[in-house]
Order: sequence, then C-alpha cells, then structure tokens
Amino acid sequence: MRERRASQGVRRAREFEAFVAGAAGRLLHTATLLTAEPRDANPRARRLLTQSLAHTYASWDRLHGEDPYDSARRQLAARFQRTAWHQYGSFGRRRTSPDHVLAALTPQERLILVLRLYEGVAEEQAAALLGLPAERLRAICARAMATLLHPPRGPAQALEVAPS
Repeated sequence: MRERRASQGVRRAREFEAFVAGAAGRLLHTATLLTAEPRDANPRARRLLTQSLAHTYASWDRLHGEDPYDSARRQLAARFQRTAWHQYGSFGRRRTSPDHVLAALTPQERLILVLRLYEGVAEEQAAALLGLPAERLRAICARAMATLLHPPRGPAQALEVAPS
C-alpha cells in the first residue's frame, strides 16, 4: 500500500513538474501583465504565480481530466482580484509602474483585458469567472480599450504668443 502511494506521489510530482515546465512562462507573463510590473522586476507577479501554482498542485488530484492551465489561470485571476481589491480599494487607480502601458488601467480593467485579449478567454467564461454580467464585462473592456487607444492627455499647455 505504501509503495503504491509513493509511486502515485512520484507520478503526481512528475506530471506537475512537466506542467510547470510548459506553462510557467506564459503564466508568469500573464501575472506580470496583471500587476503592470516591468518584465525584469516583477516580485508581485512572481508571488502571485507561486501562490497560484501551489494551489494548483494541492488540487492536482481533483482536476480529473480538467486542463491544469485553466485551473492555474483561474487561481491567478482570483488571487489577483482579491489582492487588488485589498490593495487598491474597490479597484481604484494606483499606478504600479508608470512605464508600463497597462498601468493607466484599473486592476479590474487590466484583469479583464488580459483574460479576454491575451489569454483568449470567452466573454461569458470571463464574466462567470469574475462574477459580472456579460454586459458589464463588455463595457469595462471597451472602456479599457478606449483608455489604451486614446490615453488621457496632460493639462493643456498654454500657447505662447510671440510679441509682434
């Protein structure tokens, strides 16, 4: 009995290691986009990924044919949503890295854009994951895209008139 459990544990560990070897890079990039940190200095993204992978490993035996990448992505989104709520208060604006293009967005807008556009999650699936109606998700996504495509400009600069 012990030998069987030990071999199952070894098999489980090998399967998870293979999954991490194949998916960790993309998941780290997703986490980096969510946190709007620079690619080479992303401690919050790495912490978020580590926690998500730890949860995925803990529930590895309960996945039963489910795609482990989907499970890890759900965990990543849920953890980001929870931490963003506590850090930013009702998904308010807080710039994490002014150089990052996604820093102009609220955490909720970043989460929706990353899920929809980078990860390719269907609108209905993303809405269900975030607990939002599909119409609300669509509106937030459109607002975020408008912000990225037409960034707000700084204060209007006064025109200098040359004396005649």
